[in-house]
Amino acid sequence: MEIRNLLDSDWEQVKLIYEKGIATGNATFQTGAPSWEEWDGSHLVNCRIVAEENDKVIGWAALTPVSSRCVYAGVAEVSVYVEPGQSGKGIGLALLEELVKLSKVEGIWTLQAGIFPENEGSLRIHEKAGFRTLGVREKIGKQNGGWRDTVLLERRSKIIS
Repeated sequence: MEIRNLLDSDWEQVKLIYEKGIATGNATFQTGAPSWEEWDGSHLVNCRIVAEENDKVIGWAALTPVSSRCVYAGVAEVSVYVEPGQSGKGIGLALLEELVKLSKVEGIWTLQAGIFPENEGSLRIHEKAGFRTLGVREKIGKQNGGWRDTVLLERRSKIIS
């Protein structure tokens, strides 16, 4: 497996993995994948990566700014998705650890993640990557007509002051 920068030519494979995550009902509140242009415009250019094996994308990770306000320029939200057939092999953790390294280079001092409590695998890899649980955001959003909670996690850079 190789971890490398995400290229625009990876989008179809990335989108497919994202759609499979959406279909689980436990990865995101999103109901459909955006267009490449929308996704590209909302994610930090230097903090988007893929895991590739045998010329096939098997996972991806990226950062999204949490706000356009300048005081939050160093705060980003994490997304990590792995091809369902590849889960449990350490791919998500490897992507997350690489994303943490890239975030430091880009001057990001706080990473955050909002994860459904039922997504135990994602919670586990974030904890292994140094994220701490801040709390549970109760009934933060609706999905399929029902309220959902998310666990709010954060990772603060030790080298950015």
